[in-house]
Amino acid sequence: MKKINLSISGCMGRMGKQLIKSLKNNKNFKLVSLTENTIINKKILGIKPSINTFDAFKKSNVIIDFTVPKCTLEILKIAAKLKKRVVIGTTGFSEREENLIKNFSKKIPIIKAGNMSLGVNLLIYLTEITSKALGSNFLSKVYEVHHKNKIDFPSGTALMLGKGIADAKGKNFFNLIGKKYLNKKSFPYSKKINFNSIRKGEVIGEHEVTFSSGKEIIKLNHESFDRALYSEGALTAATWLMSKKPGLYSMRDLLNF
Repeated sequence: MKKINLSISGCMGRMGKQLIKSLKNNKNFKLVSLTENTIINKKILGIKPSINTFDAFKKSNVIIDFTVPKCTLEILKIAAKLKKRVVIGTTGFSEREENLIKNFSKKIPIIKAGNMSLGVNLLIYLTEITSKALGSNFLSKVYEVHHKNKIDFPSGTALMLGKGIADAKGKNFFNLIGKKYLNKKSFPYSKKINFNSIRKGEVIGEHEVTFSSGKEIIKLNHESFDRALYSEGALTAATWLMSKKPGLYSMRDLLNF
C-alpha cells in the first residue's frame, strides 16, 4: 500500500504531539509537513515546522488539524484551493463557522469530529436513542471534565452530545443551548440544555449526559484514560477519507452507526 502523505497542524499542541507519537507506530503514513502559529526553531522527526502556507501543504494528501477555529478556517481556505483532504479535530466553532466548513466541504472531503474515540461516538448515538425515546417528559443536561489547560468550554464532545439530544427531538441545537457553567459543584436542569465544565489536573476526558423526569434519572457516561484514543482515531479517519468524494463527514459515517 502506498503511504499517505500527511500534514499535521497545531504540531506543538497536546494532540499534535500525540499524533506525532502515534505516527511512530503507524507505517501507513509519511509525514511531509508540520505547522504551528509561531515559528519553531527546531526539527521534529526531521521536519522543521512552519506557519500555514500553500508550500506547507502542497505535498500532502491529507491534513489533520487540532487547533482553534480561526486557524482551521485558514487551513481550509488553503486546502480547498489545493484540493487536499482535511480531518478536523478542532472544537468551539460558532454557527457561522460551522456553515463556512459546510461550504468548504463542497470542494474537498472533510471529516469533522469533536471527538475521535469509538466509545464517545457510541455514547452520542446512545444519547440520540435515549433522547428520542424519552421525548419531552424528561429534561437533560451535560457534564464534562478536562485537564486544567483546556481553554474552550463546553468541550466539543459535550456540544456533540447536546446536539444529539436536540437532533433526536427534531429541534435546532443552537436554539436549545442553555447556560454554560464552569467549575460548578452542581448545576440545574432547564427546558434548554445546560452544560457544566470542570477544568482540573491532567484529566483526559469525562462526559456524562443526564435525563430527569423529576421522578427518575437516567445517566449515560464515558471516561477516557489515554489520549492515544484520539490520535489513533484521527489517523483512521485520515485513511478512510482518502477514498471519499467532497463532502462533510463525521466519525459516525466512518463507524457506520
